[in-house]
Amino acid sequence: MEYVCKIKSPVGMLTVSSDGENILGLWIEGQKYFAHTLDKDSVEKNMPVFEGVRKWLDCYFAEKEPDFMPPLLPKGSPFQKSIWNILCKIPYGQTITYGEIAKQYGVQSKEKPTSPRAVGGAVGHNQISIIIPCHRVVGANGNLTGYAGGINKKIQLLQLEGLYV
Repeated sequence: MEYVCKIKSPVGMLTVSSDGENILGLWIEGQKYFAHTLDKDSVEKNMPVFEGVRKWLDCYFAEKEPDFMPPLLPKGSPFQKSIWNILCKIPYGQTITYGEIAKQYGVQSKEKPTSPRAVGGAVGHNQISIIIPCHRVVGANGNLTGYAGGINKKIQLLQLEGLYV
């Protein structure tokens, strides 16, 4: 069974999904791929796991780096999960390029490097927005490229972290 809750935030209404123990999704209302992995039979119910997400988001939107991580279990291919793990290691208040992630993936996987475009596809399908910080990924020249929630929301999130003010 998959459970959902709605949380108001400075970037809009958020929909969070969980299996009761782990966070499976967090989407900004209206974003590209909104709730694309959400179980059609999900039930809106307040679960203890959602309290951890609320605390994390309250800290984050108060312009502080959260010092804990709610339990996350995103659905995706092994490649996507590898890229999302790299995203989780991007320090608060810093950015990284798609190309840098591609290089990190190549080193970690001991495979040939992947393309920045393939990384972009995985980043774009991240279903746990904000907590898995895909908003910290920028283009080769530091350009603010693509964000499923929209460039304005990406700017807003980066500004919360002290960037692009």
